[in-house]
Amino acid sequence: MKRFLTTFLVICILSFLFLFFTSCDSGGNVTTLYVYNWGEYISDGSEGSLDVNAAFEVWYEQAYGQKIKVNYSTFSSNEDMYAKLVSGATSYDIVIPSDYMVERLLKEDMLRPLNTANIPNLQNIDMTAVIGEGKPYYDIDKDHSDKTYSVPYTYGTVGIIYNKTMLRAEDLAKIEAGEGSWDIMWDEHYKGNILQFNNSRDAFATAMFKEGYLVNTTSEAEWRAALDALMKQKPIVQGYVMDEIYNKMSSGSAALAPYYAGDFFTMYEDNEDLGFFYPTEGTNVFVDAMCIPNTSKNPELAELYINFMLSEEAATANAEYICYATPNKLVRESEDYIGAMEELHPDAMSILYDTDGIQLQFYENLDEEQLVLLNNLWEELKIESSIGSAIMIIACVIAGAAIGLGIFFFVRRRRRKRYTDTLWEN
Repeated sequence: MKRFLTTFLVICILSFLFLFFTSCDSGGNVTTLYVYNWGEYISDGSEGSLDVNAAFEVWYEQAYGQKIKVNYSTFSSNEDMYAKLVSGATSYDIVIPSDYMVERLLKEDMLRPLNTANIPNLQNIDMTAVIGEGKPYYDIDKDHSDKTYSVPYTYGTVGIIYNKTMLRAEDLAKIEAGEGSWDIMWDEHYKGNILQFNNSRDAFATAMFKEGYLVNTTSEAEWRAALDALMKQKPIVQGYVMDEIYNKMSSGSAALAPYYAGDFFTMYEDNEDLGFFYPTEGTNVFVDAMCIPNTSKNPELAELYINFMLSEEAATANAEYICYATPNKLVRESEDYIGAMEELHPDAMSILYDTDGIQLQFYENLDEEQLVLLNNLWEELKIESSIGSAIMIIACVIAGAAIGLGIFFFVRRRRRKRYTDTLWEN
């Protein structure tokens, strides 16, 4: 009887736990939408901004009478995002890579075509000033079909952020005259005060623009020449960074850093000594776009999320929060948005949108051979840094050990001498 009661009790507990965790997994009929985006790249409710993800959850419950949950996580580079997606560790419903990575994901059949009927706010998007007429180059599948695989989230450009208090007068004069060059990133005067991208594509692009090469070159010699330039730059680089740049530039820990225009405004809020310029040799223009991976378990909900992000309210909140250029014409033409950006920085609108006189290049997806070459060259740059650091550490350890042994034998000899002197005296 006791065994029966024990068994019955165990069954009841297991049943309860099963129902509990099943309920938790679904949230009591709560569907979870998994979104994977760049860090610091959405209006999240801080500093009085709109919490866009929470607003979508509320909107969906009001519209459909069901609760949902947005599970939001971030990455720091396209390559990190790609590696996570390929690993299959998490099944994402929305990913927001940059143009060339969209092209790669599409080439590898990793994206699901969008049902644009679920995205009527697509009519708010106008990218002709950046991409031109027709489909963007990165959204064309192998069959050249009319299917749409991505929707622009934001777009932007790369420039150089600098601290006015840390630059020489002649360099400031050049920048203010519109003659700033990528060469300043290689100026030994700023040794230890230069930051560089910690991702291969952007880092190599800085060297290619400096050397006058196309960023999508198929010449191995030009890729290796870019590596040589980065190798020459390496001794004066303080660090290779991504999100760490915010603290470093805001705190005045570095003088120069290449980065995305939109992020400059975030840093400027914390440090008004910072400035931004586009180098005369040209720079990168990019589009970050919302896509649905083939592995998505909730593609229709993902499409509704995309549509919500294209609404004027959500798009305005994101544009004002992350400060990147918006592809949403309703936002771009809004006097309230323009006023908010100009209050943030007097030249904000011109930095973001007046780029007609700048030579802009998109990154394109590299073929397999070039990707292998780029990865190998990047490893060569970073490994040599590690080896250099390791050699320095080993040298310090050896030196420390030698000093330690020297002290040990010196003390031992003194003790032995003291002992023998004592014996002689006795």
